[in-house]
Amino acid sequence: MQRTKRNGAEVFRITGARMGLAEDVRGRQRRYVISMTVRTLSVIATVILWNVERHVAMVTLAAGVLLPYIAVVIANAGRESTPSLPSHFVPSPVRPALETANLNKTSDQS
Repeated sequence: MQRTKRNGAEVFRITGARMGLAEDVRGRQRRYVISMTVRTLSVIATVILWNVERHVAMVTLAAGVLLPYIAVVIANAGRESTPSLPSHFVPSPVRPALETANLNKTSDQS
């Protein structure tokens, strides 16, 4: 998994540990604020469209009613599951065998 720090440096997760609690809470808060912003925009669209396009206004009203429930369920969904840990067994690299060579041994070689 690859993450980027604020200064632009790439940080790689090398363990099977979960992300920090502060980072998890920050992500949940971000998702909740985004969904509540969408809800607010849908309620405003309902007010604007009520006398213009009643069918679209009903859809935006339904979205405005259902989004708080969905946002709370998503925000309280719990922490991420623990990723699988890497295997403890690391196979040794396969090295090809050297071919036997015909060496002529002389008296100065041992």
